[in-house]
Amino acid sequence: MTLRTTPFDAAKYLGDPEAQAIFLRDALETGDAGYIAHALGVIVRARGMSQVARDAGLSREALYKALSPTGNPRLSTLLGVTKALNIRLEASAGAIPDQEGTR
Repeated sequence: MTLRTTPFDAAKYLGDPEAQAIFLRDALETGDAGYIAHALGVIVRARGMSQVARDAGLSREALYKALSPTGNPRLSTLLGVTKALNIRLEASAGAIPDQEGTR
């Protein structure tokens, strides 16, 4: 018997702005640029790629490329997207791990 699978798209499950914020917060905490871009891409798809691209002053294609796992969005793109999503990025002081990874 053949196992059938269906593609999973997290954007279908992130319709709530609070869930989107938790997802993005997790990505930001990792410091992994690819994961951050991916998380933003998922959130953008959940909100509607065309509308967010318009609101951020970008083409859909440019937004897809910038927020792909291999994308490297410019700071101006990141700020435009977060503004279009009505997401506020914040900074806080905290312990910085030393080279061994301990605090």
